[in-house]
Order: sequence, then structure tokens, then C-alpha cells
Amino acid sequence: MPAIITSKFRRNNAQAFETSFGSSGNKYYLGIGKPSAFGTKTRPDGRTENLGTDSTPITPADSVQQEYDTFDDLLAVKRITSSDVSFAAPRINWTSGTVYDYYRHDYGNRITGGTSIQSANSGATNLYDANFYVMNSNFQVYKCLDNNNNGQSTIEPTGENTLILETSDNYKWKYMYTLSASAQANFLSTDFMGVSSNSTVSNAAVDGAVNIVKIKTAGTGGTNGTYTNIPMRGDGSNGQVSITIASGSVTAVSVTNAGTGYSYANIRVADINVAGGGSLTGAELDCIIEPKGGHGFDPFEELGAFFVILNTSFEGAETANSGDFTTTNDFRRVALIRDPKSAGSAATVTTLRATRAVRFSGTPGSFQVDEKITQTNTGAVGKVVQFDSANKILFYTQTRYSDEGVDANGNKILFSGTDTINGATSSATGIPTGVTETVNNVSLVSGHSLPEIDEDSGDVMYIENRAPVARSVDQTENVKLIIEF
Repeated sequence: MPAIITSKFRRNNAQAFETSFGSSGNKYYLGIGKPSAFGTKTRPDGRTENLGTDSTPITPADSVQQEYDTFDDLLAVKRITSSDVSFAAPRINWTSGTVYDYYRHDYGNRITGGTSIQSANSGATNLYDANFYVMNSNFQVYKCLDNNNNGQSTIEPTGENTLILETSDNYKWKYMYTLSASAQANFLSTDFMGVSSNSTVSNAAVDGAVNIVKIKTAGTGGTNGTYTNIPMRGDGSNGQVSITIASGSVTAVSVTNAGTGYSYANIRVADINVAGGGSLTGAELDCIIEPKGGHGFDPFEELGAFFVILNTSFEGAETANSGDFTTTNDFRRVALIRDPKSAGSAATVTTLRATRAVRFSGTPGSFQVDEKITQTNTGAVGKVVQFDSANKILFYTQTRYSDEGVDANGNKILFSGTDTINGATSSATGIPTGVTETVNNVSLVSGHSLPEIDEDSGDVMYIENRAPVARSVDQTENVKLIIEF
């Protein structure tokens, strides 16, 4: 049975996701992790797992195991709020000499009189696969309503007039909105652009107007001349066109009254002939039906904003937010986590540390980033993320691999008590304080601290493995995550 899930379903899903970032919705956090290199890892049973390399990391699996692994070496997370989110559409820069597609309401439908499918000049058979809109050099976004019979666009559309703009290259454009300075900074990438609305444009839109009529077949036998007040027939009202006939065929159609209320419209040859067209036959004119509300009424729907951009920046150690981010190690993974918990309750704060920590007494040695650490007597194994020598706090992770988090018997043993912790590479040693205290925003119980984000809590919605990104205290990494629906 022929069926289709329409673009409305995609918009519905995008809207539901975007709305979920509201104050009463879900809580989303973007995290960084994987401080150790990709490569072949050894499991405690002796088997190995190939995770790719730092230059060519493995594609994450959509599996239960991958979700657990994401938490194992997670470093820190930062909350994404509604102000960090925008609907988006593919970015199409206006470029001189390009033939742009024009808006049509019937791409993908059969062309009248046969079984061929209506397609754009680019070959697209779906409006949202067509390049029918552009962003100019002033970050103004326009829809192309007419492309001068597949001619090249050589005049950049500019301005913010609500009327249809006809440039000297005979392209017709409809101004939609302008990306603000903040939108350019937060929601504009190489491939995508944020979509927003302009109230002046939406208020000026006319529901059911017909501004463009295309000549499908010019016909023959007409009387040369220009004929006015030819009505558009259909379910709307007041639409009229002027038609020019030369050498017996229709050569131009000009809309003189766009009318209102049309969801379908046509221009009859009989009406052309009554207006003076003589004995014109075979002419076929396509009235281009505008989207609901009219052009510019709903840019999200009209431009196919099936994408959502999430934008956030990791600013050094995030000292304004408790300093939860390491600045002495790199990361290779970005993950989006929905509704994680902290200390058993829903997480709400801006940032959360995901590593474990231990504070030493006396004068500990200088532990090295990424070295293996072990604890005397307990047999605990971990991997150093960062050593804060000023506060004598060691941050570390424990994964499921040998030499990274499990002991010789394949068990994960937690670091605890005051037994000595040893660095395998540096030969550094440190004795946990055993003191319950808060130092530099790290809450320690008997000298040890659990991650601020509860391990394996919430849902991992997105995982991206990437080449190493080195961090430093004076560096900011801006991450834009584009989700397609």
C-alpha cells in the first residue's frame, strides 16, 4: 500500500526536541571525555578491542555497551539551556552565477498530462532538497520565487522590504529574516544556519495569495497583444493576471492581483480568449500556490527547519562554574546526555565534574597526565586525568580495560582509605588525607570524591568520537551540535 511520512512529522519531532529544553522540560548536558588515546585496548579476559586511532577514531556504536563506555571516561559536562538552542536549515550562500531552484508547491507530484514527476532545476523532487533559498553577504535570508527560466543569478538580493524583490537578472526573491549578530556567533556554521522569524514579514504575509504563474506550455493560435483582468479560478478570490501573446503563443504572465485564499488555482484558456486572446489553444499555466499563511509567515516550516543546533562553549576550567573542566588534558569524545542525576537527584547546575578525585596529605609526588595509578593493598587501578599540585588533588578515571580501571582479576576496585597511591610512570606516590572537607569546590569524604554526575545516569542521546582536542586554561572550545530530524 503506497504511503509516506511527510515533512510535517520531521518538523513535529524537531519542535518537540527544541521545546524540551524549556525550564519545565528535560535537562540536557553536553560532555567531553576520552582523555586517553584511541587504539587497541585489552580486556581483563585477555581479548582485545580495536577502537581505531587518534587520527581515525572508530564510529561510536548505538549500543548499551557504548552508553556505559561513555560514562567510564567522561571528564565533565555543561548544561545546555533554551538560549543555547535554535532551529536550523542547511546553509546556502548566495553566489553569483548560480542557477537557484525556485519555490514550487508541487515538487514530487506528477506533471499534468503524464506520469513524469515535477522536479527542480537541480533535479530535486522534494522542496526541501532544492536550493530554493539563500543567505546573502549581510546574513539576510531570501526565498527564490522565480529563477528567470533557470537563468543564472548575478545580482545579490539585498534589503528587508516585505514586498517581492525583482532584481535586474529577472530573479524574484522574498525576504524572510536576518541573522542577528548573536545568531551569527551561536547558530551559524559552515553547513547550517539558524532559522528565526521576522514579525514584520510574517504580519505582512497574505494567506492564499498567488504571486507567481509559470508557463508550462505556451500554446498556439492566439492573437498577439497584452490582455488584462484575466481571472484566476479556484477556491480563492480576486486573483487576476495580465497575459502577453506574441507569435500566437503566451510569452509572459504578470500577476496584477495576487488574491487571497487559494489552495489551488488555474487560468483557463477560455478566459484568455474572452479577454482578447483570439483562438489560443494548448496553453498551460501553472499557478504557484504559496505555503499556508503566505510566504514569510512561518520561516521554520517554509525553509524546512528539520534541524536543531545546540551551541555551547567550554571556557578554560569553567572557573565561573566551579572549575569542573580539566585544562591539562585533552578530549576525544563529545556526548549529549539527557536528564542525568547528581547525588541521586536531577542535575540542574551549570557544570558537573565526571572524574573521581583524591586529596593527598604531606608532600606527594608529581603525578603525570594519562599515567596508570594503583593503590597499595586495595589493588585499585585508574588513569590520571589531572594533578592539581597546589591543592594536592588527583583527578582520575576508571574504565573497564586492563591498566585503566580493572585489577589483574578483572574487577573494578574503588580507591579508598589511606593506603598509598602509586604512579606507574612518574613513580610518584601520595597518601590520601582521610579527611572530609571541601577544597577548591571539590567535596571530599575521607579524602576521596565521587563524580558530581552520577555514573550511568540519564540517557546518552549523541556520541561523537574525534581527533584529540588539547585544552588549556586560556582556551575556549565552541561546540555546535546539529541534530537532524
